[in-house]
Amino acid sequence: MERKFGDDATMDEIMRKAPAAIRIVLQHGMLCVGCPIASFHTISDAAREHDLNEEELRCDLLAAIDGGDPD
Repeated sequence: MERKFGDDATMDEIMRKAPAAIRIVLQHGMLCVGCPIASFHTISDAAREHDLNEEELRCDLLAAIDGGDPD
């Protein structure tokens, strides 16, 4: 899978650089939008914290960033 962001990119960084990612974050029931921890959590951290499949989350984020529909 092509990565548009590094493994060390934080959720805050991803949402700021690619606002389309916000919709995915919310669809997954994550509370990263406006969370002070988002500037420290990577995708791996956030997936683990929210008990989500990390690869599925990454794929959905990439699809949204690329303008595709992850649904």
